[in-house]
Amino acid sequence: MVLRIFGLSFAVTVISLIIAAIYGGPQAVLLVVILSILEISLSFDNAVINATVLRRMSEFWQKIFLTVGIVIAVFGMRLVFPLVIVWLASGLGPVAALDLALNPPADGAAYFPDGSASYETLLTDAHPQIAAFGGMFLLMLFLGFILEEREITWLSWLEKPLARAGKLDQLAVIIAGALLLITAAYIAPEDTVSTVMIAGVLGMVTYIAVNGLGELFNTPEEDEDGEPVAGSTGGPTELAKATGKAGFFLFLYLEVLDASFSFDGVIGAFAITSDPIIIALGLGFVGAMFVRSITVFLVRKGTLSDYVYLEHGAHWAIGALAVILLVSIGYHVNENVTGLVGVALIGAAFISSILRNRRTPEPEPIAAGERDDEPEKVTVG
Repeated sequence: MVLRIFGLSFAVTVISLIIAAIYGGPQAVLLVVILSILEISLSFDNAVINATVLRRMSEFWQKIFLTVGIVIAVFGMRLVFPLVIVWLASGLGPVAALDLALNPPADGAAYFPDGSASYETLLTDAHPQIAAFGGMFLLMLFLGFILEEREITWLSWLEKPLARAGKLDQLAVIIAGALLLITAAYIAPEDTVSTVMIAGVLGMVTYIAVNGLGELFNTPEEDEDGEPVAGSTGGPTELAKATGKAGFFLFLYLEVLDASFSFDGVIGAFAITSDPIIIALGLGFVGAMFVRSITVFLVRKGTLSDYVYLEHGAHWAIGALAVILLVSIGYHVNENVTGLVGVALIGAAFISSILRNRRTPEPEPIAAGERDDEPEKVTVG
């Protein structure tokens, strides 16, 4: 099973390393490996969240996400998106932006006589609005999870009071809006305040719109007595899946979510290299493929059901990433910190899940005739 799930990722890795060796020699191979590790460490929480959504999708939409979605992730977010940012930020045409990316002059003199910009600096200058959009989208995702009452809680001393507070209507929007105002007023550079506010509001609106469209086709799960299950508003029923509409909106949701996670990795990659080909090979072809494989593995193995706190840990990691993105608008945050925080939270949730499983042994199967609700057999005659 492991080979079947990760086989394609290993094959893509080998091909990518060969391309890197031909393109830039041993140094390029080393950079691709480093970027791959960076992407996987930064996006492991993304894989866990993807798995929680993917398991609710029909087989058709799962295949769409794992085929069309990977194309969007690899080419769209890791290669095309940075070029579009440079294109829009610089005023250069698409061809000139691509040329600047592939042949970056040290001082940008080829396109900027005063040496005021280069491909890397143009993309870095766009970081405030990128971080504001992605940070607010992820923050809304975190708040939507943590402010909802759930039967199982991980950090009960904190999650239960937050869930009770979450009964206040639109509390997530209130908290997110307040943090956006604080970010714009006290963290963002003065010349970026308006763009940060606009990008942040767009991030919130995007989450509300995509999540709301999904809820249109979402029916709460029911228990054996037909009563709604608490906290079961996270996915469509089989009937909703059959229509395909719920799957489509969940697909859109996953793509926006993946984009929000990708922002940090793409910007962080420039601390290692500014070559877009190396970035695409490391973050996209190798890193994104392995993140997809981890997602599929979690779904196929039922890992989220076996280790019930993993989803909680991933959402806390998302909350941490959202705060880090907002802080990074005004202050540099080392990429290692971002990756380690996520890994630490998910690792702690995994260990907590193991301890919980040991404390709660599986119930033994009940033999026929031992059930209290089984009717007695009556012998006639």
